[in-house]
Amino acid sequence: MLNQPHFQDADKAREYLEALRWPNGVVCPHCGSVGSHYKLQGKAHRPGLYKCVDCSDQFTVTVGTVFERSKIALNVWLQAVHLMCASKKGISAKQLERMLGVTYKTAWFMSHRIREAMTAESGGLLGGGGSTVEVDETYWGNTHQSKIGKLVGTKQGGHQKEKIVSLVERGGKVRSFHVQVVTSATLKEAITKNVHKDTHIHTDSHYAYRKATKGYASHEFVNHTAQEYARGHVTTNTVEGYFSILKRGLVGTFHHVGEQHLQRYVREFDFRYNTRSSLGYSDTDRANLALKGIAGKRLTYRRVNGQQAN
Repeated sequence: MLNQPHFQDADKAREYLEALRWPNGVVCPHCGSVGSHYKLQGKAHRPGLYKCVDCSDQFTVTVGTVFERSKIALNVWLQAVHLMCASKKGISAKQLERMLGVTYKTAWFMSHRIREAMTAESGGLLGGGGSTVEVDETYWGNTHQSKIGKLVGTKQGGHQKEKIVSLVERGGKVRSFHVQVVTSATLKEAITKNVHKDTHIHTDSHYAYRKATKGYASHEFVNHTAQEYARGHVTTNTVEGYFSILKRGLVGTFHHVGEQHLQRYVREFDFRYNTRSSLGYSDTDRANLALKGIAGKRLTYRRVNGQQAN
């Protein structure tokens, strides 16, 4: 797959990206003008450089994107995007370093920039029309916590575990959030902002869900403490299946993810799940969606150079 021209040649990569970003003609990223531009050519100008007639600014296809001002060849960027989009459980910066022939620092920074682009979302609410959304929470970290510690977010025996709440529409998409505490208030906020009122909600027996789901079509739950995992159509198996993919990636691929970066990693897994093959997406479709999401998300190293995440 990576032997295609836009993965091997920087000029072909630029043309490929231009076709994706500007399907209806070149757009000035400075003023938004369409068609009012001309290409600057000759040895004095780098390939793909345009000048806008309306605002007189110069630009390329990477201006205003996560690729802006990068010294990495654009075809290498496209390779990295494809590898991250095609890897179900993620790909570590160390592996990108080896495959792309860049330094670890560069691979780590590239992966975080790409995660910023992997947030393509059509908007709207999950559920509706009497469909079902499963909601559950999971905990990420290396320190054992008691059940009480998990519920109230207190520290038990050392470091506090990180908490992730996910909402999965059966047969549809997922939205996940790194939260500080799991309470009826935080659960209600996540559900209210993301789930249509005409939705049946299935959860486990966590008491906080009873308050958080009031006003919806129905709320039913399974009692895991009594070894109940399905009761007819009532189950949380879909969201737990998503958590299994997420945790296999966090444990097996990345090993350690800092708190300050966790939401970005969670969005990456959401993106791949929401563009999975069962919904009709190929690896190329997924990568192209990520490339369409690069605009307006420029990320500087200073913003992400805290604890290196993998």
